[in-house]
Amino acid sequence: MVYLDYSATTPVNKEVLDSFNKAVAEYPGNANSIHKLGSKSWHLLEAATKQVASLMGVNSDEVIFTSGASEANNLAILGVVNKYKNRGKHILTTKLEHSSILETLKYLEKEGYKIEYLKLDKNGQVDINDLKSKLNDETVLVSLAQVSSEVGIIQDINKIGEVLKDYPRVIFHVDGTQAVGKIPVNLDNVDLYSFSSHKIYGLNGVGALIKKRHIELEPLIHGGKSQTIYRSGTPTHALCASFAKALKLVLENNNDKYNHVLKLNQKLKESLETMNDVVINSNNYSVPHIVNISIKDIKPETMLHALEEKDIYISTKTACSKDSSMSLGVYELTKDKELASSSIRISLSYLTTSDEVDYFLEVFKTKLKELRFRKGE
Repeated sequence: MVYLDYSATTPVNKEVLDSFNKAVAEYPGNANSIHKLGSKSWHLLEAATKQVASLMGVNSDEVIFTSGASEANNLAILGVVNKYKNRGKHILTTKLEHSSILETLKYLEKEGYKIEYLKLDKNGQVDINDLKSKLNDETVLVSLAQVSSEVGIIQDINKIGEVLKDYPRVIFHVDGTQAVGKIPVNLDNVDLYSFSSHKIYGLNGVGALIKKRHIELEPLIHGGKSQTIYRSGTPTHALCASFAKALKLVLENNNDKYNHVLKLNQKLKESLETMNDVVINSNNYSVPHIVNISIKDIKPETMLHALEEKDIYISTKTACSKDSSMSLGVYELTKDKELASSSIRISLSYLTTSDEVDYFLEVFKTKLKELRFRKGE
């Protein structure tokens, strides 16, 4: 099997799974219970919280565990607008965002909020001048991804955060789901930051929202005592402990991992660039882990299933996208409906080998010829 869909989800690291199994076996108590077993589980949860905080460069009371990045994004956006209703109903974002942001903002638009989409420069990054021109006294939130899940474009969150310092009433939320474990993350100029365990070789079902101390949120889930006042429910202490372990492991030797992926990215793109009617949508401002391409006149699903016959796994759009014939992220970057309607995403990992890339390229070339022949070209 050649797995090239790491941006959708990653395989669980054995050490992370061992950490979870140990926590489940040795910490059976409800962390909210006041007896000895409950206290033992609570201390495990506290240790996990401290470890995540330390690795992300924040305070322990700024970590909110969630069920994943989608919940974290919803808590960030809805928590802000419900808490700061007096600040205005204007929100800025981009069209490169994950569906958990775009769909939440569409909901808010129906509730009377004005959602504006920032212009991107030729590299796919936020146009800073456009950002400045769109900010006003009614702006309550700027929400965007540090790394686009479809095309991998990196946004300069430090630069954007510096601009927003001149607007102290505007809260800055960053979706870091595709950034953590891939590129350095500095949260000095960020108010809220979302990420998830299953994107960093951890278990599905747990994520986190970093909420700086000066920010307040209206909870999405009410119900009493938990790990934090901002999210009620029985703390999933075993999942949280495994998440902390996954974060620690994914950040180890990060430069070496990045350079390994970069070499694979270069090999992949050098070969793809020689193929007729194959267009590379990701650019030099994308993380090397994501290579988005379009194949003219061939449906993405057709190529996906053709590769699947040879035990190769890629994706069309992000796994959480609504059914659509066009990738909004690719269209926003290219302004070409044909490219946006025929895009596929190849996502690499430090676990990917050079031989796997070679095999993918060999099979891809063969399948491309076969599909073209069937179309009578």
